[in-house]
Amino acid sequence: MSDTAPRPTLEAVAARAGVSRATASRVVNGGDGVREPLVARVRKAVDELGYVPNQAARSLVTRRHDAVAVVIAEPETRVFADPFFALQLRGISKELTAHDNQLVLLLIEGRDDHARVGRYLAGGHVDGALVFSLHLDDPLPGLIQHAGVPTVFGGRPGWSDGKGGPVYVDCDNRDGARTAVRHLVGLGRSRVAHITGPLDQTSAADRLDGFRDVMTDVDPRLIVESDFTPAGGEQAMRELLDRRPDLDAVFAANDLSAAGALRVLRERGRRVPEDVAVIGFDDVGPVAEQTDPPLTTVRQDIEEMGRLMARLLLGRLDHRGGGETAGNLVSTENLRIVGTGENSEGAPSGVVLPTTLVRRASA
Repeated sequence: MSDTAPRPTLEAVAARAGVSRATASRVVNGGDGVREPLVARVRKAVDELGYVPNQAARSLVTRRHDAVAVVIAEPETRVFADPFFALQLRGISKELTAHDNQLVLLLIEGRDDHARVGRYLAGGHVDGALVFSLHLDDPLPGLIQHAGVPTVFGGRPGWSDGKGGPVYVDCDNRDGARTAVRHLVGLGRSRVAHITGPLDQTSAADRLDGFRDVMTDVDPRLIVESDFTPAGGEQAMRELLDRRPDLDAVFAANDLSAAGALRVLRERGRRVPEDVAVIGFDDVGPVAEQTDPPLTTVRQDIEEMGRLMARLLLGRLDHRGGGETAGNLVSTENLRIVGTGENSEGAPSGVVLPTTLVRRASA
């Protein structure tokens, strides 16, 4: 077909397939009730003619836009500097692409952006939303609930929607932290410090709880709140060494913070792991494998978490249209399912993935 030729129409597809326009429309738009031989003829005609459905017209029929908003409650500088977000977006993108859905990325640069994102979600541009990196005082959950958009959250939410709990995907942050600190104690370390993440995020709070589960009588000077960034890890490590120069181990709440801590330890002439053992959290390959020395860390399957978020959301959307339930779309093998409230049309309220300790040279 030349560049100037008119686009093939649905009527042309119907004529080529020898069916009515209504039948061709049901096949193209994923409707039911068409015999398989006719479906095959319509699909063959679509391929032969190079027919591309008009999305606006298709949306009128299916009431679906085949688009999902991915909302990250962090500024652009943080999102594109942290490999965690790239891995999660990769998992989301793979799942959405496999189901012919588009990803619309929305970032929160500041407080003024919350209203903008809320208006966009309420405007009917997307079928649902995937939201992660929320903080406890974030107004987004209320705006999303007001917009009435089906949503799956990345990370355990720190609030309730009053309907059995929001649907979310997370890793077992608390148990992962316990595993890390037990490993340090098993190495004979007794003055174990913790560099936390921002404690207004549930992942950081859960990791601190896991640390305290093992270090029950820890000196408060051995805990410093940070921000999940390398610079934050550096600052926290300097503060810890000034407070307790005799510390012999550090559990950092993520790999980027651990990488910053390692740089400061090297500057201060502390050998790792001989003088100070260090463990991170995430197992982000470009970070954990390239630190000096390579980082022992708690692995969470970040890409898989993104994939499961997308799969849960698509399941909810399909269930609204009479398709599979979200619960049926998620294999429960090696997962911990939290709740099965009616809030999510049969979807689990929470899907929690296990963590594992990956041992390298730092501890």
